[in-house]
Amino acid sequence: MKRALPLKPGLLYLVATPIGNLSDFGERAVQVLKHVDLIACEDTRHSRPLLDHYGIDRPLFALHEHNEDKLSTQLIERLERGESIALISDAGTPLINDPGYPLVRTAHETGIRVVPIPGPCALIAALCASGLPTHRFAFEGFPPRKTIARCGFFEALLSERRTLIFYEASHRIENTLGDMATVFPASRRILIAREITKRYETIVLTTMGEALGLVLANAEMQLGEFVLVLEGDTSLTSSFEMTPDQRHVLKTLLDELTLKTAVKLTSKLTGVRRETVYKVALDLAEGPPT
Repeated sequence: MKRALPLKPGLLYLVATPIGNLSDFGERAVQVLKHVDLIACEDTRHSRPLLDHYGIDRPLFALHEHNEDKLSTQLIERLERGESIALISDAGTPLINDPGYPLVRTAHETGIRVVPIPGPCALIAALCASGLPTHRFAFEGFPPRKTIARCGFFEALLSERRTLIFYEASHRIENTLGDMATVFPASRRILIAREITKRYETIVLTTMGEALGLVLANAEMQLGEFVLVLEGDTSLTSSFEMTPDQRHVLKTLLDELTLKTAVKLTSKLTGVRRETVYKVALDLAEGPPT
């Protein structure tokens, strides 16, 4: 492996690390980590085996969601003194559902150059392998942990036309898929990706109506780290499916209530399907395009 030239001082490097397969670690990433003055990471115990594997022996600094607001200032001061610092997460690309935002934001505010070192990212890997539209997508992170909040979260996304991407943990995957099945149409396509790049990697494209049963039928499908890629709403905006009087009811309720409550009551009062009412409500809330 070629030896890299010494790094420029005072730069903040955002270095992507493997999400499972150690062979996915790029040469540039390894060289940057070998030559920075300090590596900021979520959990030093988690990162040390990876760094040892590549012979990277640099000081580590724990920066996680519980201390990043307070300790980012210390890293900025070191950068301003001319030290080069790399930020890594436990796995994948930093800041994607991981700590680091306050540090990067402050770096820009203080004129410190931020240098991304691209590499593995679970959501991008799953999206590319999904067979679903990739030209417009939205990453929504982890859904809420409680059923009521989770269902409300999904209901707000019911009419989203972009491909939707979620992360989920193994101990919540069954409940999450069950709640999704109560909100999204059974015909909506969904990719279940687990353990991406690891030994038991599984990538299955199915429908919302079949997803939970598929997971329940196979114990292995209930283990690991999950990425869910959900097809966006492919139906046309269906304002014409509501009469002017029905739309007036909806608009009146939207003026006084939350979107979720207004949609629920409109559907109950008019008999129009909730999914249709959601589409019209979103159009009314957004207003005409500018």
